[in-house]
Amino acid sequence: MTLCAFLGDEVSAAGFRLAGVEVHQPTPATAPTLFQRLRGEAQLLLLTAEVADWLPEEGLRRALAAGRPLVLVVPDVRGRHEPPDISGRLRRQLGMAE
Repeated sequence: MTLCAFLGDEVSAAGFRLAGVEVHQPTPATAPTLFQRLRGEAQLLLLTAEVADWLPEEGLRRALAAGRPLVLVVPDVRGRHEPPDISGRLRRQLGMAE
């Protein structure tokens, strides 16, 4: 079983590779299948916001809520695709946003 796997662009993957993480650079066509396979193999699954956009929304939502494996959406190193601002969205829904 893989401890940690990363799905994202080549530049972001380089840093994760140096840290000993198993890295993958999927295409929009291969991302859904690879994501499902790694959900069954990894204990922690990191993916960039760009890769998250390539996945079916409902499947990603279920994976994030499942908690096992832990799935996290992270920004890419170049800052081209930011993950959703969940805390900001929650503050706005509660009427606490500035």
